[in-house]
Amino acid sequence: MLKVQEIRELIKLVDQSSIDEFVYEIDGSKIKMKKNGTVTVASMQPITPATAPAAVQTIPVAAVTPAAPAVEVKQEAPKVETPTEGDTTNLHKITSPMVGTFYASPTPDSDAYVKVGSNVSKDSIVCIVEAMKLFNEIEAEVNGEIVEVLVKNGQLVEYGQPLFLVKP
Repeated sequence: MLKVQEIRELIKLVDQSSIDEFVYEIDGSKIKMKKNGTVTVASMQPITPATAPAAVQTIPVAAVTPAAPAVEVKQEAPKVETPTEGDTTNLHKITSPMVGTFYASPTPDSDAYVKVGSNVSKDSIVCIVEAMKLFNEIEAEVNGEIVEVLVKNGQLVEYGQPLFLVKP
């Protein structure tokens, strides 16, 4: 079975290459990636007469790619100026390292890791991205203040999609 970091590296390599489709099989597991409009996630086990292959889930890229970023606003969040189009050049974008589901807090009942106005350090956890039943903590990678949250809790995100804007 591949580790999450190995899958991330495969995604980066396929994304940066000119190939349109990639299939990797090892020990009965199969990973298949396509750039041409769909993302296919498959987990296969060796087929014997008594068992059938595990389900294959296909997600259109359009379902993973939002038309426009959404802004999460909570009433208790302090008032902070949101950047205009010209102001975003000096802001750091925290991006998703993988395709998955964005979660702002560790549990549904917990407060969000960060919100607009929160100060973060390089190793601060800002959110979780769930991919294939694995919950991956995403770190800020920069010291600064959260200026904008670009996705909603529970929203599907894609590799490289900006999640937060941080004023260093």
